[in-house]
Amino acid sequence: MISVVLADDQALVRAGFRALLDAEPDIDVVGEAADGLRAVEVVRAARPDVVLMDIRMPGVDGLEATRRIASDPALAGTKVVILTTFELDEYVFEALRTGASGFLVKDTEPVDLLRGVRAVAAGDALLSPSVTRRVIGSFTAAAARGRPPEPPRELDQLTDREREVMVLVAEGLSNDEIAARLVISPATAKTHVSRTMIKLGARDRAQLVVYAYEAGLIRPGWL
Repeated sequence: MISVVLADDQALVRAGFRALLDAEPDIDVVGEAADGLRAVEVVRAARPDVVLMDIRMPGVDGLEATRRIASDPALAGTKVVILTTFELDEYVFEALRTGASGFLVKDTEPVDLLRGVRAVAAGDALLSPSVTRRVIGSFTAAAARGRPPEPPRELDQLTDREREVMVLVAEGLSNDEIAARLVISPATAKTHVSRTMIKLGARDRAQLVVYAYEAGLIRPGWL
């Protein structure tokens, strides 16, 4: 059973998501919150698999709530999915940097929401490649037009293959697609991704995507 917490300051939005999710036999909504502070409290008490988190809430917003959840070792198994009204929400990139596992626009189709919750609960990043490129590109383009970013020292820990794999993750490829591109087995691809995450201290694949952009391995417009 996949446990979910809903965090949104609009009661109607929470009610709609609850009705949709609770109707599924493998999903259970275990808590709700109307602001970020309450969201953190509910998550710490319920330890859900997934949090659907609105960014723009009163008081402690979803960005700070995501940061607190992602930095709490006791909540390492909880994945945060950012809910936004617009694909280019100014805070989405920062949310991904602070530990969110992906994002969904609020008007997403019900089937896509359910698929997304299940994917994140299974450990995948909920990142549409095309939308992710636009979001990250919008907030790194200014830096990219200036001097090239200084590659972080952590990259020195990676093998050439692991760097290559990280770029493919940033392109939005799954483990199976990475395996096909590099002519290796899916298990080997998964191992490379896992080792890269461990070496960089990345919480999940979403942070690998952000890391690849910030390290200059990929820049807006390359894909």
